[in-house]
Amino acid sequence: MDDRQREIAEIARLVREHLEWEAGLQGAGIPFWEAELGSEAEAEPETVAAAPIPDVPIARSPIAASVTASPIAAPPAAAAPVIASPTPEPVRISLPVPERIARLRVLADGAATCTLCRLHESRTHSVFARGNVEAEIAFVGEGPGANEDEQGLPFVGPAGQLLDKMIGAMGFDRDDVYVCNVVKCRPPENRTPQADEAAACDRYLTPQLETVGPKVIVALGRVAAESLGCAEPGRSWRGMWGSWRGIPVMPTYHPAFLLRSPEMKRPVWEDLQKVLGRIGRTPPSRSG
Repeated sequence: MDDRQREIAEIARLVREHLEWEAGLQGAGIPFWEAELGSEAEAEPETVAAAPIPDVPIARSPIAASVTASPIAAPPAAAAPVIASPTPEPVRISLPVPERIARLRVLADGAATCTLCRLHESRTHSVFARGNVEAEIAFVGEGPGANEDEQGLPFVGPAGQLLDKMIGAMGFDRDDVYVCNVVKCRPPENRTPQADEAAACDRYLTPQLETVGPKVIVALGRVAAESLGCAEPGRSWRGMWGSWRGIPVMPTYHPAFLLRSPEMKRPVWEDLQKVLGRIGRTPPSRSG
């Protein structure tokens, strides 16, 4: 083997080692690391390009290590792969209470005269919300029933009475939390809201939750969990933490379901205990 053949063989060996080194680093010699995050629901998306790159020591490339020891020039560096960055979530702005109330009033007035879907055709009243506009916890149901349509307030029927008991067991008064629904008008015969109806009402639900800015959202039932992006067809959803625009979401069963299946109250209580833990609270002790 002459000098030229030995030189070619050496280049081939170095290239092979360099590629193996890159494969071990998962990306063309680019350092990577995992940020110290809590649960998946707590993580706020960041733009990769905007993140500062720390001085992280990494193993040197076999080619880079050979530069001073060998006269053989290293081949051109491989192009860095394009890393897709997640879409930044909207920033939630903390608003003074009077401004929150004013914004929510405008939204409620809009919902009261909305004709974007068929549900407006049979409503008596639109049903926007009840509770504290500075609440730590927001409960989101699917849609109003007959009692709610009559009174214009969410969760005032039998399911609402059970929800109030659940809220009390968590150590809150009913007016300490914020309660609303995915759709603001009653579906006929209390049927499940359809996808286009939920989509039409999102113009109210999204700014509504953004304005309140709770620390945690409890999604009551699959419809609410799906509308908040925390349930997928054919997959478990109850008790599985999700996230909506950076806010942790705990999907659990709807109180109306619990009225039909009281044996499921225990797993729902376990879900609510997780919610309390997320905001740094514990259930109140029961006297007697």
